[in-house]
Amino acid sequence: MTKPEACIFDLDGVIVETSDAHFNAWQRLAESLDISFGEEFNEQLKGVSRRKSIEKILALDDRELPEDEIQQLMDKKNGWYQDSIAELTPDDILDGVPEFLEQLQEMEIPLGIGSSSKNAPYIIDYLQLNSTFGVIIDGNKVENTKPDPEVFLKGARALNADPVKTIVFEDAASGVEAANRGGFVSIGVGSEEYLGAADLVIQNFKDLTPEKLFNQISDK
Repeated sequence: MTKPEACIFDLDGVIVETSDAHFNAWQRLAESLDISFGEEFNEQLKGVSRRKSIEKILALDDRELPEDEIQQLMDKKNGWYQDSIAELTPDDILDGVPEFLEQLQEMEIPLGIGSSSKNAPYIIDYLQLNSTFGVIIDGNKVENTKPDPEVFLKGARALNADPVKTIVFEDAASGVEAANRGGFVSIGVGSEEYLGAADLVIQNFKDLTPEKLFNQISDK
């Protein structure tokens, strides 16, 4: 692959690992409802909106709640989660990511964030990455969550990039599906088992350079 027109990154699990904070908050919420919640089920919530996550948890117990109670539960979970992420610093950025982002910037490739999280701007601020990303499209700016490609399509549009010539980095199967549906070049970050539908799967960003990545994409 030649130099892409832009790169769009999911946030949780790609730039920084906040899965423990999410898991602890969701588990605490489920336990308050007397619903059993484990790490395996938590995998199904990656890249999923807060509202749909609540619905999935309630479905574990075939339970339905009125809208006002669902909203209260979403607010409660988000409060616990925000307490955890407020402790984030640049030291929490995943290994290899700062160097990779810096090299992309040196190549003058526009960078964006495409995240389902409505807390993305806060996290980027805590990590001191505001000057790195030209656009942040998060859960506050889309109507349809992943696997709908809206978040990435809006990101590409804001970066004046053609989706076909834009790389999306994702750690969730729903995010990979969203990227594929939008016509992007999809890079799964993590396990081949969960992300096999991506155009290319990398384990992490350690010792990875943009040139190496572009060559790997071309060889596929």
